Amino acid sequence: MNFAFLDSGTGGIPYMIHLKQLCPEASCVYVADAAHFPYGTKTAEQVAECASRAVSLVIARWNPDVIVIACNTISVSALDVLRAQFPDVPLVGTVPAIKLAASVSKNRRIGLLATEATVRQEYTVNLEKNFAADCSVFVRGDTALVDFIEHRLWSADAEERLAAVTPAVEYFRSCSCDTIVLGCTHFVHMAGDIAAAAGSDVTVVDSRDGVARQALKVAAERSGGSIAGGDGLLRTVTDFLADKPADCALYITGAAGADGSAYAALSRTLGIPWGGVLTV
Repeated sequence: MNFAFLDSGTGGIPYMIHLKQLCPEASCVYVADAAHFPYGTKTAEQVAECASRAVSLVIARWNPDVIVIACNTISVSALDVLRAQFPDVPLVGTVPAIKLAASVSKNRRIGLLATEATVRQEYTVNLEKNFAADCSVFVRGDTALVDFIEHRLWSADAEERLAAVTPAVEYFRSCSCDTIVLGCTHFVHMAGDIAAAAGSDVTVVDSRDGVARQALKVAAERSGGSIAGGDGLLRTVTDFLADKPADCALYITGAAGADGSAYAALSRTLGIPWGGVLTV
């Protein structure tokens, strides 16, 4: 079974890696829409337009069995629009793990760390109402942290990493939050840094496991199989229809002649293949 992962940048890579851990037989490709990064400062209409172009590109090139929208901003802003535009390919979204946070919070005070676009979307507000009605939810849109992770994280030292997460952590601690939701996939790259800065009395949660398991479930249902876990995970042996990419290869979008050297270096750091630049 073939999965394509899409994000505005490199945030969704931990989601792809987690799915591969659950199902090593899965074939994956990753596309970072670097040409339109960041999505978190865009309007819902702009997000839908950019994401639609990226999904079209992915389908035309690889025609995957399932596309994982590994971006909270796209998912809460435009997932319904994308599903209407591309009804033949299942799209699995990624939304803030508010329900999970409410299940673990003891003092009922939850911090949501996300993009500006995600925190202002009605979809996110409804998640809070539906799954954390008895909690106080404190939100923070952190564009600076998203940019740090996309462009500077992998060359940063421990002091710089701590400085990057400290404003968000201090805000949530000032609100007495005992649980922090990583509501942007980029932040998962720094889950350990955030947890260390927040302290042992604060739980940090994200949606990796839920999204990966949902993607596997959708894939199995589409192929007529079932998800049993471990070696029982169904694998449908099909190649990507156009040019089959190296498994877990990272591609970015960019203009003709765009420099992808920073992303190629990141691929080496993460131990995944570098696919190249997809011209848009």
